[in-house]
Amino acid sequence: MKVAIAGAGAVGRSIARELIGGDHDVVLLERRRENIDVDAVAGATWVHADACELDNLEQAQLQTFDVVIAATGDDKANLVVSLLAKTEFAVGRVVARVNDPRNEWLFGEDWGVDVAVSTPRILASLVEEAVSVGDLVRLMTFRQGQANLVEITLPQDTSFAGKPVRKLVLPRDAALVAILRGGRVIVPQPDDPVEGGDELVFIAPAEVEDDLQAAILQS
Repeated sequence: MKVAIAGAGAVGRSIARELIGGDHDVVLLERRRENIDVDAVAGATWVHADACELDNLEQAQLQTFDVVIAATGDDKANLVVSLLAKTEFAVGRVVARVNDPRNEWLFGEDWGVDVAVSTPRILASLVEEAVSVGDLVRLMTFRQGQANLVEITLPQDTSFAGKPVRKLVLPRDAALVAILRGGRVIVPQPDDPVEGGDELVFIAPAEVEDDLQAAILQS
């Protein structure tokens, strides 16, 4: 997969290292020449360019990329990069970093954003997830509310323990995508049993979240 990352600060570099470790082709776009350090991210292609400038993105041939990640520390810049990537270059997937949670409402498809990642919100969600057994915790929003990544931790004494995944009766448009058990990530199969303490991760529209929580806890 070919990925362009706008912004080569600490966040952009960290993302690049992870993606390169997964054998992806990564290009870092950085507008400040003094921030360019080829040795800092081995395997990445560095380009001195302002990703908010259309001419620079044309020179980088952004239309050839599968994913664009707007990872600068400036929300305005991330929105501009996202909009250009989607509308001018038809990039299939645009991921944008939200620095200030107050701006999160802007990061939707109107600005070309497919996935908005808000570090403060994720940290808050992880805290909630650590202390809220039985509660539904929203981890991430896709396409500004069309679907959410949510998690429910089953109580240890759940009556559903030992029953297979296929017995779960889920609301329409909700899908179980992973079971976290101890240090394992399990891709659920119909006959896999559910256990007390499992963390169940779903993709679901916001309007069925309450029904999803009720269905899981009443199973």
